[in-house]
Amino acid sequence: MSAMDISAAGTFGSRQATRFAPSPTGELHLGNARTALFNYLLARRSGGRFILRIEDTDAERSVETHAAALMQDLRWLGIGWDAGPDREDERGPYRQSRRAALYAGYFELLERKGAVYPCFCSPLELEVSRKAQLAAGKPPRYAGTCRELSTEQREKKRLEGAPATTRFRVPAGRRIEFVDFVHGPQSFLSDDIGDFVIRRPDGSAAFFFSNAVDDARMGVTEVLRGEDHLTNTPRQLLILEALDLPPPTYGHVSLIVGADGAPLSKRHGATSVREYRERGFTPEALANHLFRLGHSTPGHSFLRLEEMAQAFDPAHLGRAPARFDEQQLHVWQKEAAHHMPQERARRWLAPVLPAGVSEGAVSAFIAAVLPNIVLPEDARPWVDVVFGAPPAPGAAEEQILRSAGGGFFTAAAKAAEQSGNDLQPIAAAVRAATGRKGADLYMPLRVALTGLAHGPELAPLLRAMPPGAAYERLVRFA
Repeated sequence: MSAMDISAAGTFGSRQATRFAPSPTGELHLGNARTALFNYLLARRSGGRFILRIEDTDAERSVETHAAALMQDLRWLGIGWDAGPDREDERGPYRQSRRAALYAGYFELLERKGAVYPCFCSPLELEVSRKAQLAAGKPPRYAGTCRELSTEQREKKRLEGAPATTRFRVPAGRRIEFVDFVHGPQSFLSDDIGDFVIRRPDGSAAFFFSNAVDDARMGVTEVLRGEDHLTNTPRQLLILEALDLPPPTYGHVSLIVGADGAPLSKRHGATSVREYRERGFTPEALANHLFRLGHSTPGHSFLRLEEMAQAFDPAHLGRAPARFDEQQLHVWQKEAAHHMPQERARRWLAPVLPAGVSEGAVSAFIAAVLPNIVLPEDARPWVDVVFGAPPAPGAAEEQILRSAGGGFFTAAAKAAEQSGNDLQPIAAAVRAATGRKGADLYMPLRVALTGLAHGPELAPLLRAMPPGAAYERLVRFA
């Protein structure tokens, strides 16, 4: 039995070319977003080239709106590409639906070599064969029904109108070996693979074929993708060998699972980039979390993409499933929110900020709440506290107010009437009148002004309130 050893097309540390090649059949979910991020970082760490390719040869399932949404999500994450559908160059087009002529030439080459043949088996026939193999305890693979049909038999099938796929003729008795830069040395027997489809009945190229051909023609040196593609690699290496095209180096990253160890799905909550964006998570927080899913790094600090590129190391990609923990994402989001510049925070909180509020009040409100929130929705209760009607205290808060006494609030209200929503003179007046200090001074003020015994720093909250609000709220308890 002969062995097929595939040499690496790229070397880590040299200038690399990577790609992200999504099919526009749905939203960009977290697993694909992480794949895009890792490929982007792998290219950037060496000053290399990152390609975006839209794999839309399946016309029935590919939707242009999904392609546009995928690109929007990548841009939001900060992942830019050197070449893609909107940045064409001499290696494009970067939509597979526009590369049919290229594929046709390679199909013809394989036909001349006798490396492919038409298959007329119906989906029902294939399913019956598959079930029979499973019942016999054999791995399901194509039985070779149409492999040796004569020219006359094939012509008869065509005249009968039977639709035909094109299958690659997998050579017998071969061992396909390659080194996966995540999983290490890999070895597959060709006899276990079975002839596979490379062209659909409508003439369009199937994944195994177009994906491999485009990687070679676009100069991709490293392919980093999900480990569910690991068993596809020997098929694609056989195609590239038959076409005399250079193979890339392959690495297959572990899949993302939920906290229960099951593949990440809707039952675990949000799974798409869009959902997290609409909930108010920042791209930096999501990228920092994805960067650490299946990739270990000695640094635990919040990183910008440029810093991630320097810290990214393919040798640190794990083989075990990566567990997605939204609580950990919240940790990164909290850090992102707390260090957000004022103008960006204004845009981030825009969905919950009330209309008609002065710029100064908005600035004061943001300064007050930003250290205390993780997502924009966390600020909504404080919008009601600051800009709404005077809040009604609860039972525990009522006790704090009663213990302070009417004289406390008479002094506070009088100071507020004179100085407005300025905490310092209000606190000073109460201190002078009652001798209170520390929590005994500020807790009753907080409860009277906000209705709560906890929350953001009181002074900026007070500055954000409408004129006269401090007096209105304090005089109720005088």
